[in-house]
Amino acid sequence: MNKINQSNKASKQTIRLVINQATLVVFCKRPKLNQGKQRLAEGSNAQCALKIAHALLACAIEDANNWQGPVVIACSSESDIQWAHSLVSNAHVITQLPLGQLGNLGDRLNYVDNQLRAQGHEQLVFIGTDAPILNHQYFEATISALQSNDVALHHADDGGVIIMANKVAWPVLTHLPWSTNELSQSLSQQCRQNKLSVKYCLPGYDIDYVSDLKKLFIDLQSDTRPARKALLHTINDLFSLAKVSFHE
Repeated sequence: MNKINQSNKASKQTIRLVINQATLVVFCKRPKLNQGKQRLAEGSNAQCALKIAHALLACAIEDANNWQGPVVIACSSESDIQWAHSLVSNAHVITQLPLGQLGNLGDRLNYVDNQLRAQGHEQLVFIGTDAPILNHQYFEATISALQSNDVALHHADDGGVIIMANKVAWPVLTHLPWSTNELSQSLSQQCRQNKLSVKYCLPGYDIDYVSDLKKLFIDLQSDTRPARKALLHTINDLFSLAKVSFHE
């Protein structure tokens, strides 16, 4: 039993060590009125959606500030570089595409991935700003999976992914069905067709609709992280969820 405990302890120490070497890449867009999170606005209004977008961004920045290794902020626009620098001290900031170039999320991921690998980054952990359910368990599972696999994915309830991580370059992602319920499966298939090994880790969900906020309000009740607590306060202020039953 002691040997097993020592082995588990050593494994956890190894994972923490590798986390120090892995790079967290936060894909983000500066929250603006009537831009982004518009499906939330459908169930509320544009002002509510903007307040939630700011609170969600704060959660992703909280994850970045708690990350033990290098952090990269990948902002969506050249005009937001100065803003992106203000989000996390000592983070490297990069735009998701070269100035003047257009492309979908797949193009953006390929560009950022290639730029960071050219700079010497190896293990890359990509997250967005709409999955505040993420915590150290998700990140440790990601790093653990990358020890013996090329790609680690965390499936989202809506068919997307909440973490996509890789230790070799992504294959071409341009033609994947982004923002559909087929994304996770298609991403995995594209990787495997390019001879990359894929490991699925912990499932989760991101925030697209008011119903997602109601679920999150329950799931994060015991979370003590400041940005998560602030998010719950914002949700409750906007949607009066304090009396939501745990059995609904």
